[in-house]
Amino acid sequence: MDSAAPAEEPAPSVIRYVLGFLLIGLAWGFTTPFMRAAARTHKPPPHPILDTPSVKGSWLKSKLYGAFFGVVDLLRNPRYAVPLVINLTGSIWFFLLIGKAELSLTVPITNSMAFLFTVIGEWWVERKVISRDTWIGMTLSLCGIALCVHSKSG
Repeated sequence: MDSAAPAEEPAPSVIRYVLGFLLIGLAWGFTTPFMRAAARTHKPPPHPILDTPSVKGSWLKSKLYGAFFGVVDLLRNPRYAVPLVINLTGSIWFFLLIGKAELSLTVPITNSMAFLFTVIGEWWVERKVISRDTWIGMTLSLCGIALCVHSKSG
């Protein structure tokens, strides 16, 4: 009996790779300024347990309880939690993409896209002016991506 070799899946189209790179960059970069703004303006509610003598008397307990409530309070804040979930979704997309795409292209492209979308996100959220040097850096990043893609395809 012959066992047929499993058929290879066709490689995804270039459009799907580009869309994946853009979505990951968007999920990682554009959400970061939103999380930063939410964390900066977050006012946690008081937690009575932090004022108990057993917690106040122990440096370790006060740090552990403080960190725990700090994380829980931020995660309960939709202004922080929603961008965080989108950001983490980008990480899942990234790990799915590196299973198909070339690693030496995927990492620099997605990180460059995240940089570009972070700059755009800061402009959107904080109305931060994009300086001439940042525009130059963004342009050079895009040129670097183009060179990497061209050298791998040629």
